[in-house]
Amino acid sequence: MSSIKQPNSRHCFICGLENPVGLHLHIYETEPGVVESKYIAPEHFQGYPGVLHGGIVAAIIDEISGRAHMGSDPLNPRFMFTGKLEVKYRRNVPIGKMLKIVGRAGNTKRNLAEAWAGIYDSETEELLAEGTAIHINVPKEKLDVSQLEELGWKIYPDE
Repeated sequence: MSSIKQPNSRHCFICGLENPVGLHLHIYETEPGVVESKYIAPEHFQGYPGVLHGGIVAAIIDEISGRAHMGSDPLNPRFMFTGKLEVKYRRNVPIGKMLKIVGRAGNTKRNLAEAWAGIYDSETEELLAEGTAIHINVPKEKLDVSQLEELGWKIYPDE
């Protein structure tokens, strides 16, 4: 099955393409409820020498787990806040090395959804960090989906 690129925004820390200090991730739905991204962390996001800062690891897991529930329709995305996030740091996540990031949607009940995300070493497929999350639908009155393109929410071409 081919992957479907999800939209990026302008200023999101994880996917905002115009955020000068952001990660600029491109996220793809590889099957319904499953998303993937690739990323090489730069030096300026390290904690200890050679190691991606744990807060950045958590931010990636937070975003990718929520994106698993977003869907592939850029005109009708499921936007969610994070209600709870639990991260397990299994190994040091390296900077300067290709990472594979995967998110999987879990159960949904009304306006709540469970999800999982993991960060892998792209070469060895070793799971370096993972997390589970509970996400909450953003109420319709908090986000006008008719203004998404004005907010920079669109599918940008790959670089």
